[in-house]
Amino acid sequence: MPRRRDVGTGPVVHRTARVGLRLTRHQQHRCFGLLRSAGDVWACVLEVNAWHRRRGDKPVAGYQELCRLLAASGPGIFGELDTTGARSVLRRYSDAWFSAAARRKAGHAEVRYPRRRRGLMPIRWYHGTFTLTGRRLRLPVARGGDPLWVRLDRLVPYPPETVRSVTLLVDAGRLWIDVTAELPITTYPPGTGPDPARVAGVDLGIIHPYGAAHPADGSALLVSGRAIRAEHRLHLTDTRHRRRATATHTPAKGRRGSRRWRKIRRRARLVEGRHRRRTRQALHEATKMLIGWAVSKRIGTLTVGDPRGVLDISAGRRHNLRLRQWQIGRTLAMLQDKAALAGIRVHLVDERGTSSTCPACHQKISKPRGRRMVCPHCAFTGHRDIAAAFTIATRTPGGATTPHPPACTGVVTHRRAGRHLPGARPARRDPRRRPLAASGSLGRRRPAPPPPVMGSRSFTIVTEDPQPHRTQTGQRSWTPH
Repeated sequence: MPRRRDVGTGPVVHRTARVGLRLTRHQQHRCFGLLRSAGDVWACVLEVNAWHRRRGDKPVAGYQELCRLLAASGPGIFGELDTTGARSVLRRYSDAWFSAAARRKAGHAEVRYPRRRRGLMPIRWYHGTFTLTGRRLRLPVARGGDPLWVRLDRLVPYPPETVRSVTLLVDAGRLWIDVTAELPITTYPPGTGPDPARVAGVDLGIIHPYGAAHPADGSALLVSGRAIRAEHRLHLTDTRHRRRATATHTPAKGRRGSRRWRKIRRRARLVEGRHRRRTRQALHEATKMLIGWAVSKRIGTLTVGDPRGVLDISAGRRHNLRLRQWQIGRTLAMLQDKAALAGIRVHLVDERGTSSTCPACHQKISKPRGRRMVCPHCAFTGHRDIAAAFTIATRTPGGATTPHPPACTGVVTHRRAGRHLPGARPARRDPRRRPLAASGSLGRRRPAPPPPVMGSRSFTIVTEDPQPHRTQTGQRSWTPH
């Protein structure tokens, strides 16, 4: 059970960090034993409810009822798993059951109750039941067992006094610890914190995860996610090649498979887990850039266009795959979480029509196929995602549009997410493909040399550097024509 907080304390948020483990073979065996015991607890609850369902009795889904059944089973039933860890499994089952019941009551008949067995179940221990000292963590076990001390591969990024729970789990065949901390909302000196009256619009996308615009001063932020998209594409290509090469080793239905097949599956799980960690880290970086920009502008309210309505529209095999790889729900969760920690409010509004509405004259125009929007009514020219962000900023949480048009001139800050991906620095679109070897350093782009007297080149004289002049690193002035 989470601890009870004092009424006088300020608002807080809960953040979770995943930390790896450095274990000996004996410690790894004990950790997997705890996870298997938690799976046995889950299977017992499923079996008990199956008996009730056959007899037509009321299912046992309440947390208190499940705890009584656990106490009646007696000690030593589930190996080294202690009572606190077993109760965390019961709470997970109770939450899943009541969540499914609420969704079915709301009309979602496709939602099912938890009835699938799991071999390894995550275990959570709350504050006061574990000991965290530096990089050493003591996990509680059943009475009479030897203490289980494990070593973390890095320090916990939160102060020790703020840690409220730890969760032991396995992901892609590797053991992890999820550390959850209770952090107070960031406080700022007087006159420097986010102002709720300052509103910025945020447009979510695939090529650009975030396109933000502040109508007050006309500034904007554009975060490029091309490295994330390239990571998805290359991972999909690798998966296809791997499955095509290993198709002959696939066991028949109902058979366990050979040792070689188990090694192939283990390697596939490792690659999948690494891909998920890379894309998740890139999304965190993009969200951190957006929140940092909002804090620097003292923006206290982010009006975000909710694009989840497009998920119900079938647009072909390729585009449906892009939408599945977009991870809209995770992006919104990261944005709301980091905004709450920074003291910024987030409002979700309908984004329908924002990419086909001119932010200067509010006239409907045809949606551009590229990234450049040109309005035939007022001759406005600008980036499509930033123009949509300006339009979203004018929409109140109720969905109405304010009569004041936004300012569309200012500085556009460009950022790139996913620099940790393999080879993201030397290549622009493909984060794994290295550029061709060139003789000498490329250096700074310079004007082309004057053409020779005879030849096939143009005789146009180059009088200035073709690069745009920038005021600061990563910025350029954006003036609509």
